[in-house]
Amino acid sequence: MSVIDLARYPIDRPGPARDALIAECRRQLAETGCVVLEGFVTPDALASMNAEGRELAPQAHFNTTQTNCYSSADDPSLPEGHPKRVFMERTNGFVAGDLIEPDTAVRGLYESEALRMFVAACMEVDEIHEYGDPLGHLVFNVLRPGTQHPWHFDNNDFIVTLLTQKADAGGKFEYCPRIRSEQDENIGSVAATLAGDDTLVHRLDPEPGSLQIFYGRHSLHRVTRIEGDRERHTLILGYSDTPGEIADAERTKRLFGRATPEHERAAREGRERVSV
Repeated sequence: MSVIDLARYPIDRPGPARDALIAECRRQLAETGCVVLEGFVTPDALASMNAEGRELAPQAHFNTTQTNCYSSADDPSLPEGHPKRVFMERTNGFVAGDLIEPDTAVRGLYESEALRMFVAACMEVDEIHEYGDPLGHLVFNVLRPGTQHPWHFDNNDFIVTLLTQKADAGGKFEYCPRIRSEQDENIGSVAATLAGDDTLVHRLDPEPGSLQIFYGRHSLHRVTRIEGDRERHTLILGYSDTPGEIADAERTKRLFGRATPEHERAAREGRERVSV
């Protein structure tokens, strides 16, 4: 039985309903770089995913760093207040994909061919592939109370996530759609946002079970500080334009506290990619 609510989101059946859904997702992605599909999984599947996340959360690898929105080094040649010189606390908590068992609901979602084809259609590309990284292909992101993901840009073009557990308070997703482009970094608007100007900020507070497709390379975004006692759990579904890609070993060690022999082989074969 599918974990996806196919009555509400008929992504497995070619026809007018699927075409209309894809068209609406394309419209939203074109306008804001983001689409959220509430109630994407069935209630039973969501209950299973929530339980799976809570069971795995204690195995998350955490590290806390000071980072700017570009995940780059400081540049003392730039003036104070330049976005490259504004550093914020970021806490990452990730459960690696090799800890997620084959028969779980979250893996059933990730391995759905219908979902992968649907995401590709929404992004108007012929095909995307399951991400080849043995640790980063399917990940639970765990944000504990008091932690946050500050303003940043993604290094990869898109990310697909599904919220499985909401925090008591905080944990809101905020973003500035297409605040920069390949031609213009728009430093002034980025700096203003980092300084507290919310003119360009859009805010989302999705419920558990919501699937999100987001173009994060050009949209500044963050998850606000977690408040209360409950963690925020988000499933990250890793896809790639190219089959067999894998993250570089050093970044993998920072995210998960370890790497695998496959990461070393990928480095030798030039199959590395930089991911969020």
